[in-house]
Amino acid sequence: MSGCPHIDLTAPETYQGDVPREVFRYLRDQAPVYWHEDPQQGIGFWAITRHADLDFVSKNPQLFSSSEKSCLLNESDPENLALLRLQLINMDPPDHLKYRRLVRNAFTPRQVDSYEPRFREVARDILSKAVEGGRCEFVADVASELPLIAICELMGVPLDKPRRLHELPTIMLGMDYPELTTTEEDGMLAMMEMFFLAQELAEQHRTNPQDDIVNVLLNGTVEDEPLTDEEFCHFFLLLIVAGNETTRTVTAQGMRLLMEHPDQYRQLLENPDLLEGAIEEFLRFNPAVIAFRRTAMEDVELGGQQIRKGDKIQLYYAAASSDEAVFEDADTFDITRAQREDVRNKHRAFGIGEHFCMGSHLARLELKVIFEEILKRIRNPELDGDINWLRSNFIHGIKSMPIAFEVVGG
Repeated sequence: MSGCPHIDLTAPETYQGDVPREVFRYLRDQAPVYWHEDPQQGIGFWAITRHADLDFVSKNPQLFSSSEKSCLLNESDPENLALLRLQLINMDPPDHLKYRRLVRNAFTPRQVDSYEPRFREVARDILSKAVEGGRCEFVADVASELPLIAICELMGVPLDKPRRLHELPTIMLGMDYPELTTTEEDGMLAMMEMFFLAQELAEQHRTNPQDDIVNVLLNGTVEDEPLTDEEFCHFFLLLIVAGNETTRTVTAQGMRLLMEHPDQYRQLLENPDLLEGAIEEFLRFNPAVIAFRRTAMEDVELGGQQIRKGDKIQLYYAAASSDEAVFEDADTFDITRAQREDVRNKHRAFGIGEHFCMGSHLARLELKVIFEEILKRIRNPELDGDINWLRSNFIHGIKSMPIAFEVVGG
């Protein structure tokens, strides 16, 4: 990569801070389909950084599989791979659509909008507690709370379980928390505990059915067959992780960006109608998911490179969402961008194609509600200590972010 600063896109340290924009910009310009060695795995991959190329890969699952080797960067042994293939995110057509149909009605805009009164009640309670004293640890006190409570309530999870349901996916995804070990064995034990919780919840629902997503899964069928216990557990796992980790990350990153651009925070205070566009800019500028994997199912040319059958491909969503061919002045954070450009439909924070995030409307609603309540209660927010970044090459997250502010309302 002559002319480009050395970087390892597989190293968690790469993402401890802002998105590596300079490197992504170089790759888009000079090597949009770039062969990247992986010293840890020993199996290199093609790094995809242009918007058009990411879309092509995402929209052609017959050429680029999610199921063949899973959507995760790290290699899995045959036994673990067989388990991963039970998860919706690691399925290809036609299985993917068959299983997606089971739960998609729970995430339609009409259904999601019906959750808003409850979400707002929870968000107000979160802010009332968080603003006491004019300082808080934003991730734990604000960003983590609504996504976790929301997905647990939608799935009928008892309220004594959410904190553990935050810790277990963190361990499973291999994220480095000093207080939580993250060896491969720890990850499998965490998955087993998640499955135990899922089975416990299923038994409770069979005895006392509720009007929630778990009930939909238990009563649903695929090709006239109910879900097996194993399939149910994997659905439960995916919904808990996808419904919590990503929205929490965007909430924290959005607040960080507003504190780094206080003039734009003031713009939101003066004109709250800018918030929906601001949320799309949070998503575009700092997507929660760093990359997903695909595997080439046949020889194909992409971006002037010959990709061979079996090659690993990594789709970098922040890189595609900052493509200058799609967005003007793409590396500038601007909450008014949506007034000039179709940010909502062109950023790739939720992916594109058959694996487009079916919880996108839910995430947008949660972000809208929590930031509306933040704007009602908080003025002049600023960092009150160092940001503690998540060590991960999968989620671009923040572990903790102490902030101080002036309190208004009540």
